[in-house]
Amino acid sequence: MSNGYLTTGSVWRLHHGADEIARFTVTEADFPWVRADIETLPGFEDFAPVFAEQELAGEEEDWERVDACYLRIRSALTMTFPDGEPVVEFMLNIHGDGTAGWRWHDEPFEVDGA
Repeated sequence: MSNGYLTTGSVWRLHHGADEIARFTVTEADFPWVRADIETLPGFEDFAPVFAEQELAGEEEDWERVDACYLRIRSALTMTFPDGEPVVEFMLNIHGDGTAGWRWHDEPFEVDGA
């Protein structure tokens, strides 16, 4: 695992099937969270409402709804490191201000309902 993944300016990618639908340019790494600016690509708009619902649920401290959004995101989307290798597990938050934050791991997270 390269620490270069967390270097400011490194680019992680979000995929739906074979399509790249977003790019994340790292702005800050504060373990365990990585923060980035997001560039959305065609196909992202199909998932924007789920990320908006997740953000609202978090603000309302509705953790059951946050988990349900997480499961919808993870069942449909994958993420890759800057070198193109797949991220085994990630918890991604995309904010209405054009930024994203996520944490990742080499093994699946345990989430209620998973």
